[in-house]
Amino acid sequence: MSSPTTYRFSFGPWNISTGADPFGPTVRNEMEYARKLKAYKELGFDAVQFHDDDIVPADLDWQATLRGTAEVKKILDGEGLFVEIIAPRLWEDPRTVDGAFTSNNPADRKYAIDRAKRCADLAREVGCKNYVLWLAREGTYIREAKCAKTAHARIVDAWNALLEHDKEIRIMGEAKPNEPVDHAYLPTVGHMMAIGYKTIDPSRSGVLIETAHSLLAGLDPADDMAFALFHDKLWSVHLNDQNGLKYDQDKVFGSVDLRRAFNQVWVLEKAGYGKNGECVGLDVKAMRTTTFEDSTLHLANSRTMFLRLLDIVRSVDEKQVEELRAARKYEQLEMLILNTLMGKKN
Repeated sequence: MSSPTTYRFSFGPWNISTGADPFGPTVRNEMEYARKLKAYKELGFDAVQFHDDDIVPADLDWQATLRGTAEVKKILDGEGLFVEIIAPRLWEDPRTVDGAFTSNNPADRKYAIDRAKRCADLAREVGCKNYVLWLAREGTYIREAKCAKTAHARIVDAWNALLEHDKEIRIMGEAKPNEPVDHAYLPTVGHMMAIGYKTIDPSRSGVLIETAHSLLAGLDPADDMAFALFHDKLWSVHLNDQNGLKYDQDKVFGSVDLRRAFNQVWVLEKAGYGKNGECVGLDVKAMRTTTFEDSTLHLANSRTMFLRLLDIVRSVDEKQVEELRAARKYEQLEMLILNTLMGKKN
């Protein structure tokens, strides 16, 4: 019997925030960047998720970029951290107001691809081969604004340009059905994987799955994860929770639906996720009412919830599960799981 997986955890520095939202100003002071990086090991985390401009500003010349990146890499090495994923933050630049790779403006599309390539260069400098594309503004507010067929082709072209630019990176598409545009291209994991298969190197094209994004699409995150695992395409996750089909809430993992969180841990553990170095990534926000002093508790709590649910998953008698499956005694199987979650003996 193989030894159990020792999971490694990651989050991005944006997860420690000032608490601002579209309906209100900041409510906490900004934590210093170096202090955020120092918090990783203190909280039991192993790796950092980065956007390109989390490392250095996107408009620096290349020599200044190298100097700034070297400073960040020195901090990471000193803290014993590695970079799990890196992604170009394309959606906040004025040139991407109409989308990045799918913009109707050729100059804006060129800017997006050039910046995305630069992000791959940054990844190489910090020793990261996992590259994420969250296609935030790739979509429309009205369907007639763009030719959707052409837009999908442009996404593939951009994806291919990155694969050609760096022969070692592997690209993960992160699907989301809404926000910030009304009609998103590639809104689900299935859409994203289908595009990956159309690229010049499907072996380097996979997905990152976020719990809330699956839920916002009306899908089950555990099933999305299982689908991607079947294809050997699940290379990272963003675990969190979501209270209904609203905006992207990024709540503490397991805080809304404990059974749903259990299902995700069950699928990841049973499929051997993590054995090839994959991280359990988090994308969570502190509640707006949280004080500065407590502004990392949501991260610690999410990691704790994953590990506690992992203990429960590992405690379930697999032989009993198989016997109940074979007999199609699903009522009894459901009660076995519920009793286990509630700490009750059958």
